Amino acid sequence: MNMNKREFFGVSFGALMLSTGLVRADAMADMEAAAKAEGMIVSLGMPDDWANWGGLWKAITEKYGVTHTDTDMSSAEELAKFEAEKANASADIGEVGLEFGPIAIARGLSQPYKTTNWDTIPAWARDEDGHWALGYTGTIAMLISKSVANPPKTFADLLTGEYKVTVGEVGKAAQSNAVVLAAAIALGGGEDNLAPAMEFFGKLAEAGRLLPVSASVATMEKGEVEVALVWDFNALAWRDVVGKDKFDVVIPADGSVTSGYTTTINAYAKRPNIAKLAREFSLSDEGQILFAMGYARPIRIDQITLPPEAADKVLPAEMYAKARPINAAIWTDAAKEMAKTWQEQVATKL
Repeated sequence: MNMNKREFFGVSFGALMLSTGLVRADAMADMEAAAKAEGMIVSLGMPDDWANWGGLWKAITEKYGVTHTDTDMSSAEELAKFEAEKANASADIGEVGLEFGPIAIARGLSQPYKTTNWDTIPAWARDEDGHWALGYTGTIAMLISKSVANPPKTFADLLTGEYKVTVGEVGKAAQSNAVVLAAAIALGGGEDNLAPAMEFFGKLAEAGRLLPVSASVATMEKGEVEVALVWDFNALAWRDVVGKDKFDVVIPADGSVTSGYTTTINAYAKRPNIAKLAREFSLSDEGQILFAMGYARPIRIDQITLPPEAADKVLPAEMYAKARPINAAIWTDAAKEMAKTWQEQVATKL
């Protein structure tokens, strides 16, 4: 095989060194040149209206001179597509919930890349080998219609009202899975004890108050959403679209869970350099501020200064007093079993 000594399967030696965290002076330049030659990036589950990925994609495509397309899908669907296509990969990168990062590793679907500021990311929010790292966090919040009487402040309050509650697709979407965990934490359980949450949602289902629909601007505008349990960044974004005079956003005062989303670089990506640079940019100061502009709390929020227009997009820190980071080591396996339990104990009562 004819191969330039600085090339290995189309990736420069400098870029390879950067991917393992051994940064050379020319490594980033090598990777940028290779990315520009790749010409485009195809992503999954990273649409413009999610955590301001639109703002990030605009910056990334302008900086590296590439084009971009995305297909929105759930974390589980993204990994299924990676696995089904393998060497015929159409997508280069996806964004999945924290618990799906280790799953991608176990299935051989991701490749590592440590950004130049890798060590500044909290240890709980990154893989030690570089396969995943949260770009921003999400904490389960309540998106509450101002039309409801006695609006809830806690998970416990949800049982006492008459309003309908929506949680989305449990078992398929990381957001919906986190809702179950947040309820378990608030009610005395945790990653290794979801029983309190299953009992709680089972009661809501039996009362006819649990809706098997996902919250969105469309369902909010139709009046279908009275209380939605969703990530804080989605709740805040949708509230501002539909109207602050119509919806409030609160973090449950009795407990919630903080997780987040990680870029997952397809192990079979045809354009791995631009995929790695997309992760690099998302964890840079500029990328982190753009996430905040999309209502998401940057994973490096304690290390950067948000401009006023970005700081106004996130909830005050004191609202997160009872929220705690997810324990990924336990949750990855627990989330797999949760879907079956949900079907047996909750979905059958809808």
